[in-house]
Amino acid sequence: MWLVTFLLLLDSLHKARPEDVGTSLYFVNDSLQQVTFSSSVGVVVPCPAAGSPSAALRWYLATGDDIYDVPHIRHVHANGTLQLYPFSPSAFNSFIHDNDYFCTAENAAGKIRSPNIRIKAVFREPYTVRVEDQRSMRGNVAVFKCLIPSSVQEYVSVVSWEKDTVSITPENRFSITSHGGLYISDVQKEDALSTYRCITKHKYSGETRQSNGARLSVTDPAESIPTILDGFHSQEVWTGHAVELPCAASGYPIPAIRWLKDGRPLPADSRWAKRITGLTISDLRTEDSGTYICEVTNTFGSAEANGILTVIDPLHVTLTPKKLKTGIGSTVILSCALTGSPEFTIRWYRNTELVLPGEAISIRGLSNETLLISSAQKSHSGAYQCFASRKAQTAQDFAIIVLEGPPSIRAMRNITAVAGRDTLINCRVIGYPYYSIKWYKDTLLLPDNHRQVVFENGTLKLTDVQKGMDEGEYLCSVLIQPQLSISQSVHVAVKVPPLIQPFEFPPASIGQLLYIPCVVSSGDMPIRITWRKDGQVIISGSGVTIESKEFMSSLQISSVSLKHNGNYTCIASNAAATVSRERQLIVRVPPRFVVQPNNQDGIYGKAGVLNCSVDGYPPPKVMWKHAKGSGNPQQYHPVPLTGRIQILPNSSLLIRHVLEEDIGYYLCQASNGVGTDISKAMFLTVKIPAMITSHPNTTIAIKGHAKELNCTARGERPIIIRWEKGDTVIDPDRVMRYAIATKDNGDEVVSTLKLKPADRGDSVFFSCHAINSYGEDRGLIQLTVQEPPDPPELEIREVKARSMNLRWTQRFDGNSIITGFDIEYKNKSDSWDFKQSTRNISPTINQANIVDLHPASVYSIRMYSFNKIGRSEPSKELTISTEEAAPDGPPMDVTLQPVTSQSIQVTWKAPKKELQNGVIRGYQIGYRENSPGSNGQYSIVEMKATGDSEVYTLDNLKKFAQYGVVVQAFNRAGTGPSSSEINATTLEDVPSQPPENVRALSITSDVAVISWSEPPRSTLNGVLKGYRVIFWSLYVDGEWGEMQNVTTTRERVELRGMEKFTNYSVQVLAYTQAGDGVRSSVLYIQTKEDVPGPPAGIKAIPSSASSVVVSWLPPTKPNGVIRKYTIFCSSPGSGQPAPSEYETSPEQLFYRIAHLNRGQQYLLWVAAVTSAGRGNSSEKVTIEPAGKAPAKIISFGGTVTTPWMKDVRLPCNSVGDPAPAVKWTKDSEDSAIPVSLDGHRLIHTNGTLLLRAVKAEDSGYYTCTATNTGGFDTIIVNLLVQVPPDQPRLTVSKTSASSITLTWIPGDNGGSSIRGFVLQYSVDNSEEWKDVFISSSERSFKLDSLKCGTWYKVKLAAKNSVGSGRISEIIEAKTHGREPSFSKDQHLFTHINSTHARLNLQGWNNGGCPITAIVLEYRPKGTWAWQGVRANSSTEVFLTELREATWYELRMRACNSAGCGNETAQFATLDYDGSTIPPIKSAQGEGDDVKKLFTIGCPVILATLGAALLFVVRKKRKEKRLKRLRDAKSLAEMLISKNNRSFDTPVKGPPQGPRLHIDIPRVQLLVEDKEGIKQLGDDKATIPVTDAEFSQAVNPQSFCTGVSLHHPALIQSTGPLIDMSDIRPGTNPVSRKNVKSAHSTRNRYSSQWTLTKGQASTPARTLTSDWRNVGSQHGVTVAESDSYSASLSQDTDKGRNSMVSTESASSTYEELARAYEHAKLEEQLQNAKFEITECFISDSSSDQMTTGTNENADSMTSMSTPSEPGICRFTASPPKPQDADRGKNVAVPIPHRASKSDYCNLPVYSKSESFFRKGDGREPCPVVPPREASMRNLTRAYHTQSRHLTLDPASKPLALPHPGAPAATTTATLPQRTLAMPAPPAGTAPPAPGPTPSEPPAAPSAAAPPAPSTEPPRAGGPHTKMGGSRDSLLEMNTPGVGRSQKPGAGAYSKSYTLV
Repeated sequence: MWLVTFLLLLDSLHKARPEDVGTSLYFVNDSLQQVTFSSSVGVVVPCPAAGSPSAALRWYLATGDDIYDVPHIRHVHANGTLQLYPFSPSAFNSFIHDNDYFCTAENAAGKIRSPNIRIKAVFREPYTVRVEDQRSMRGNVAVFKCLIPSSVQEYVSVVSWEKDTVSITPENRFSITSHGGLYISDVQKEDALSTYRCITKHKYSGETRQSNGARLSVTDPAESIPTILDGFHSQEVWTGHAVELPCAASGYPIPAIRWLKDGRPLPADSRWAKRITGLTISDLRTEDSGTYICEVTNTFGSAEANGILTVIDPLHVTLTPKKLKTGIGSTVILSCALTGSPEFTIRWYRNTELVLPGEAISIRGLSNETLLISSAQKSHSGAYQCFASRKAQTAQDFAIIVLEGPPSIRAMRNITAVAGRDTLINCRVIGYPYYSIKWYKDTLLLPDNHRQVVFENGTLKLTDVQKGMDEGEYLCSVLIQPQLSISQSVHVAVKVPPLIQPFEFPPASIGQLLYIPCVVSSGDMPIRITWRKDGQVIISGSGVTIESKEFMSSLQISSVSLKHNGNYTCIASNAAATVSRERQLIVRVPPRFVVQPNNQDGIYGKAGVLNCSVDGYPPPKVMWKHAKGSGNPQQYHPVPLTGRIQILPNSSLLIRHVLEEDIGYYLCQASNGVGTDISKAMFLTVKIPAMITSHPNTTIAIKGHAKELNCTARGERPIIIRWEKGDTVIDPDRVMRYAIATKDNGDEVVSTLKLKPADRGDSVFFSCHAINSYGEDRGLIQLTVQEPPDPPELEIREVKARSMNLRWTQRFDGNSIITGFDIEYKNKSDSWDFKQSTRNISPTINQANIVDLHPASVYSIRMYSFNKIGRSEPSKELTISTEEAAPDGPPMDVTLQPVTSQSIQVTWKAPKKELQNGVIRGYQIGYRENSPGSNGQYSIVEMKATGDSEVYTLDNLKKFAQYGVVVQAFNRAGTGPSSSEINATTLEDVPSQPPENVRALSITSDVAVISWSEPPRSTLNGVLKGYRVIFWSLYVDGEWGEMQNVTTTRERVELRGMEKFTNYSVQVLAYTQAGDGVRSSVLYIQTKEDVPGPPAGIKAIPSSASSVVVSWLPPTKPNGVIRKYTIFCSSPGSGQPAPSEYETSPEQLFYRIAHLNRGQQYLLWVAAVTSAGRGNSSEKVTIEPAGKAPAKIISFGGTVTTPWMKDVRLPCNSVGDPAPAVKWTKDSEDSAIPVSLDGHRLIHTNGTLLLRAVKAEDSGYYTCTATNTGGFDTIIVNLLVQVPPDQPRLTVSKTSASSITLTWIPGDNGGSSIRGFVLQYSVDNSEEWKDVFISSSERSFKLDSLKCGTWYKVKLAAKNSVGSGRISEIIEAKTHGREPSFSKDQHLFTHINSTHARLNLQGWNNGGCPITAIVLEYRPKGTWAWQGVRANSSTEVFLTELREATWYELRMRACNSAGCGNETAQFATLDYDGSTIPPIKSAQGEGDDVKKLFTIGCPVILATLGAALLFVVRKKRKEKRLKRLRDAKSLAEMLISKNNRSFDTPVKGPPQGPRLHIDIPRVQLLVEDKEGIKQLGDDKATIPVTDAEFSQAVNPQSFCTGVSLHHPALIQSTGPLIDMSDIRPGTNPVSRKNVKSAHSTRNRYSSQWTLTKGQASTPARTLTSDWRNVGSQHGVTVAESDSYSASLSQDTDKGRNSMVSTESASSTYEELARAYEHAKLEEQLQNAKFEITECFISDSSSDQMTTGTNENADSMTSMSTPSEPGICRFTASPPKPQDADRGKNVAVPIPHRASKSDYCNLPVYSKSESFFRKGDGREPCPVVPPREASMRNLTRAYHTQSRHLTLDPASKPLALPHPGAPAATTTATLPQRTLAMPAPPAGTAPPAPGPTPSEPPAAPSAAAPPAPSTEPPRAGGPHTKMGGSRDSLLEMNTPGVGRSQKPGAGAYSKSYTLV
């Protein structure tokens, strides 16, 4: 029992889990989303969803409503297929036939739904398609479109086109687009003769339609802007499909079409095809989306069609996971992944129900792509679907979610069933196990009748539902345990559809009353009843009334008429269904006459209509009968209906051609079966009009002979006959050649026209006209008068060298067929007796070729034509010239001569005269390398012919290579045969590559082995003669040793005798007969160590009674690294056999030996030790200890060499007892100046002199003296400071088309050997410099591979061990070549016809540079738009598609690397007949717009050209000035460099004289003045600056302020740089002690700044430039000639300040210098602003120097400021607009003082208001202490010979006060040649120094020292001007500070003079 129960339980469990046996759902076709069908066919739609095991399939409307069967309209089959039956238009229901449906599939797995499916019915409705007539120009495109009504456009498509009833095949000129358009390209006149129709087909009904016939109107081309004929619009297309974007346009000239995508040209893609119909894109991709523009353009304008193409990627949805089993309470996440185009929306469904977010369900993601179920319950089980929609596209995917847990019943919705149909009720159980599913109704277990079925899966099916029996509550009970059940109820409501009782329309007649009821016998209320007639809703009115009740509606017609005929439908609907019943109403009417027949006259041959019109219903049938004869009709017979006689739709009888037998009675009889028949008779009478019965259609006459024409007529009398010629009536009385005769012949009348005689004008149509009362007839007679033909019109189509093509037109053939032609031609100079003929040419030919002509000859041609009458006259004689032909012979006597290693000279003679075939224009030289491995291809160069003998040099050939050369002559027609190839070999050259694999190996301390391998054979450029090894030593101090070289033929060499333990640089080169090749890269090697040499020197000095100090110098040749020194000490008389040894470190060069015996002599010597051993010993010295040691220096003197800017230590170690005092001095000419100690110089306690950052001026002899009571000792050290090398002088020695050869002369090497040169070059208009490093031994260099015809800038700098020197002046050079030009003796056009022109581009001369591009542009004259063509010089260019008989403008532009050349021309195309056209003449009223534009534009153009010309002239002048500047400067510097002293010679005394340094790139002036005294006159006063202006108490940060200076007068300067003093780079010039007294024999030009200060009432002050010729006539005694030097300085940022100089320059240099200075000032300093940037002022009698620096100065200020007296640097820059009328404060350098004896002065220059910058109440200028007596004495000399800078005494003083600082009464200005002092009030005495204020002194003595004063001076106090001017120069403008000066006080002043 238990076993049976267990088995039953297992069985029930198995049945309760259907998913375990593979339950699933799926879609058969989920892409089905639209179904369109024809109403006459119907459609069957299977359900896209399905399941396994079989699922319940149901259909719904998109609104969610169930659908039901509608008999004969809609039915759902048991297999889920939806069928819509065919229906009439009256039965259309939008809810059924035009709606969205979806289908569901449900089983135990769940329930899924398909996407919405749009089901739409299409009616068969009448429509017509049309084609409109089109217009087009000949040669354009014509577009016909098939116009389909919009109502059917979606379903109707074009399937074909017909031309004159013949189907068009898309080929040749005809194309059919995918949109159904017909394109006709290259329209011709004959296209207008046909009609065009389109054929369409309905997609669903299959019905075809033909359009009307359309015509094409073709016109001749007329200039017009483009017009779009067919365009495209925005559209969406699926990826992978193809699309066609139509685009067609008309216009003349024929427009060009260009396609753009998103504003850019179409990419290159094989999927894109441009056709005559537009653009076709296949295999579409999403990236093809964009805006497409079809741009059409011609010379008159443009148009465009555009649209947006959107390529859509189909949506695809993937839902994961696909199937999920999980427990209750778990979290479920469903992810919906989409691909495809964006802009979609996502919806979620569960079991076909829309999922809305709730407590347990949330929808997440940017597009709602994630469904999250938290804490899932059994109710969440089912089928989940993700729907993605984009516009009309939908995609979906689904997943099955099974939540395992206790069984439960899935919620059920109430069901509405329709009576009479089947209904399914599903009871779905979730979970397991369960045992059974049972259904109950009213507690009764189902099924309880045959209409109920319960399936195993729990589904209850009710068939043929009955309202009373099946409506109610149903209960689903599920047994989940043996004693436990769960249940759920569902309510079923039954709806009863309406049922219409049958009704019929009774027979009806006109005027009757009609009442039709429509009764609904059953159905749920409410019921709505409506009526329709022929598918349209009937509205009460116009005699029709509708009365409706609860279940009935009646149709009432008060008076029946014909308009009420039709189909009537009664439609009843309720909540269950909509039903209808349709019946037809027919109204019967007896026939009646609308128009009755009446008697009529008919005219013979004309159409006649016998009127008879009837109506009735059914439409009456009309019959016509005829009784012949004019008497009473006896018997009627039916009229036979033939093509001549027809019954019209209105029942009238049509007789197309009335004949005589048609006379008689006619009866019209009508019947329709309603009532009796009706009939009516009438009589027809036939009248005969005048008719031509006989006449000749055509006849022939011979010109000059008589001719007769006859014409016969009949008809009702009277008859008149008239003759016409064409449209003119012939009157014999007026035209005597014609005569007319008329004859009456019974029933006929005969008329004769006579022609006496026939003429050509009679070849027309003659007509005879017969006229009577009933009509008129005409007979046409074509008369042809025959005669011999006219001569043909002959034209030359094409002329070639040996043939010509003729075309002729036979204008008049004499009205007789042409039987043949004759052509005759001869040489122009011959008579026609020597003609040549071509006879009996076929009349079907209209062109011929004449061959075997001679090139470049002139011929005359004429022609005859023939017909059967005779021969024509000769045609007009034409003269033609045959073209040139390519030469038939080669050049003669070709020879080759090698010139260089890369050039061969070719010489030859022209071909034989008879073989030239024209003028030889030039030659082509072909050359190729015949060496092994060459490609054998010829390279071609061209040259113009110059005569009978030619020479050409082939350049840029390979070196030492064999070349084969051929030469060809060419003329305008082409190139002739080539000469035989001749071979020649280029000369040898140096190898272009160094030896390879260079290696160096050090063998011993003085031997090294160098090895290498041979360079590549191809780079030897000749026969290898051997190798050269170049090597030089590199010393520790950076210097290079002497270069040595060894020559060998082997690939290995042993270098002997090398210096030991020394670095060497090694290079190897190969050489040929031509010279040395390229050196290899520098290889470095070091020789091995050896024992050192002896120390270079040794000293022994007694330091006490028992000790001595020995010192020594390192070995001159250490031969290695010194490890230690060994000191040997021996006493010859002590008896010790071996000396004592002492060791020191290699850094220590002295040693104290103690414990010696006083009075005993010792022998000392030293040896150095390296790793190789102990070296040779030094000299032996003898020493004896002493009790009192005199001062001795153990350091050594000698020469010390060092690079500049380094710290140098000069040792001076001394010994002695007592300890000696050490003093350092520096030699200055014949005196020694003590070395001042400052930040630059420092003496250590051990006596070592430290020089920081040495400069060139630090070079010299330094003496160290050690002194004590016992004596003194001295050493002298010669310090040599190395500086960067001076600038080289660079020149251009040679140029070619691709190279520039440069040479240079190096400048001073700066004390260090030059390591090499850096050459920089760039294109003239570019600042991109390229660098080339050149060996130090080179003095020339060739720049290769340059652009032809291009300007280049070049500069050069030298390098030594210190660094790079100053860059040379930039020079400019141009490679050979110029821009192209067109040869005037070349013909531009070689051929022109009516539509084409051929251009000869060989007339372009390339100017020596290859032509890179030729651009041609042409346009018809009078138009604006140019058409462009690109070409090259070696080709002919054809201009195509030209307008016939039109003048054109042509412009050409040819370009090469040197520039572009232009050429313009005009030409005219020929007329259609080959004739030329006259020049254009402006007609009245034409070209007005152009004239207006010309009138307006001319002044503008002239003004522009004038401005451009002025600019060019100024630029040329500027270039000339700059060229003079460069030339003068280059030569000046050359002269300077030749006079430079060798740096290796020590300077004996400082160089003398001033210098002027001009830095052109920075526009910088550096002025230095010497202190030589010169009497220049006393006509000028100067600005004195007293010592009171400078004070030691001043804060160094606020030293002094300068004033900016604007000096426009500088351009007037003409003074030269007269003499050059010898100033070495960086040296310190000081005053000369010896002054020449002799007067200079040369004139001196001087310029002085003059500062004029006006009265108080005068606001402005001016600065002038006074240039004068200074000489003895002015009382000037020239004590010494002025000396200046000028050079182009490198940028100051480079950190140095070097100059060049010369002595005793010649008068030639004077003139050059004058030109240089003048150009310099004019170009660089015009309207410039000067700012003082650096001042270096010192007392010339003192050895202490003061340096002034500027905080804002560049790095050069702090690095290399020359410390010398009287130096100031000025900088200039272009003036700003706001600075034109005012001064500007500038920064002033801050003084660095080391002692109170240092001074700093500042010159004050002012343009307008004299002012100084003030700040924080501090004095801007420090007070300077009084000068020494020697300075005062010097200033007296200045004063007595002064040249003054004058300041108005009435103006205020330029006071420079400092509060609280003592003021000096002495006036101290900058050193100058003039000395001026303000005169204090008379009687004042100099106050004593001290802080107590005192009155200003009255007259201090010249020797008295100046005293400070603290009392402020009185404003406007009197002053005295010394040296010729008594005006006050300085007054006080600040309280607390005063200035006064005794007459004759030695104020030290200095003015700056530009010379």
